[in-house]
Amino acid sequence: MKKTYKIEVDCANCALKMEEAAKKVEGVQDATVSFMTQKMKVEFADDADVDAIMQNVVKACKRVEDDCEIYL
Repeated sequence: MKKTYKIEVDCANCALKMEEAAKKVEGVQDATVSFMTQKMKVEFADDADVDAIMQNVVKACKRVEDDCEIYL
C-alpha cells in the first residue's frame, strides 16, 4: 500500500535526511521525499498498521530534522 503525505521541509538536503530516516522505520518498504513538491510517498506492507508506522516515521524524521512537518 502506498500513501502520499504533505510535508514542510526547508531544503533538499533535509528532505534527503528525512527520506533516509523514514526508510529505516520498521514497516516501511520504501519512502521518497520530494523537496520540490513538498510531498512524502511511503510504501507499506499490505497488512501494516499505517497509523502506528507513520507515528514512528514522524519521530525518526524529527530526530534528523527537528523543524520538519509531516501532515498525517
